[in-house]
Amino acid sequence: MSMVLEVKNLSFGYKKESMLFENLSFSLKKGEIKAIVGESGAGKSTIFELILGNLKPLSGEIKHSVCSEVFQDPYSSFHPSYTLLNQIKDVAKLDDLEFYLTSVKLERELLFKLPHELSGGQLQRASILRAMLMKPELLLLDEPTSALDNVIQLDVMRMLVHHLDDMGMLLITHDLDLAKWCADEIIML
Repeated sequence: MSMVLEVKNLSFGYKKESMLFENLSFSLKKGEIKAIVGESGAGKSTIFELILGNLKPLSGEIKHSVCSEVFQDPYSSFHPSYTLLNQIKDVAKLDDLEFYLTSVKLERELLFKLPHELSGGQLQRASILRAMLMKPELLLLDEPTSALDNVIQLDVMRMLVHHLDDMGMLLITHDLDLAKWCADEIIML
């Protein structure tokens, strides 16, 4: 399987005297899920910001394939003035739309609404739908199911695991049981 993410000797801290992590190294291949688990403030989301290039590491190197991400707060992931469908069409083809709508248990008519017209759980499922339609090789998931009830959470995670042949997934979670259930490796911060 091909490598989709390589992190080598990554060091970062918002202040040099208080590093979040030093010399962190890991890699991810298609077909793998790795979970990053740690307390609030340990630097889990910071790793995603570094991967996405929104933050610059103090040292180290990050290489990755085409990626998409699902953030913990779905309201910050969508522009408030445009329908969900318009925002999805801007970044993804709609070839497998019906399949993914069914997979994330989202009604098609919700795509014609503005983000504030949906519940947090519905909007999070729309965020997962958009990320999957982008056909990434690397999927970054930051607490992707925390806004979902337990039954839908399990269905969504099963759907994501089902697509591992096409991508590698890096999951941030505080839920150690979820990480143990789905991850090939757990990285503790």
